[in-house]
Amino acid sequence: MSKRDELIAKYASDLKEKCSVTPDMDLLTKVTIGCGPSIYNADASTVSGSDESELETVKKNFLIKKLGLKDSPELMAGINSVIDQYGRSNRNKYRAVVYYLLTKHFKKESVYK
Repeated sequence: MSKRDELIAKYASDLKEKCSVTPDMDLLTKVTIGCGPSIYNADASTVSGSDESELETVKKNFLIKKLGLKDSPELMAGINSVIDQYGRSNRNKYRAVVYYLLTKHFKKESVYK
């Protein structure tokens, strides 16, 4: 099993256990690949749910640039909804899981088809 496959399995486990979501493994794999090498870096592979500047970066670089959404208050509301779903008290929020949940939340799965 490759390192990426191990990480994808860990992300799927997080989705099931912490978010009560049955993951679409094909979409999760594509989202994980889309994260690039950041998934292998301990700091870059996670998202801080309490750091406003980091959430702003997720909004700009993922929601607006990657998913093609227009900037609006709904974007930050969506991010906060996903952080709540993952569990604010959960220290390790994996970037790939957050991006997967955001992709589902905004119904932008077509970006990864």
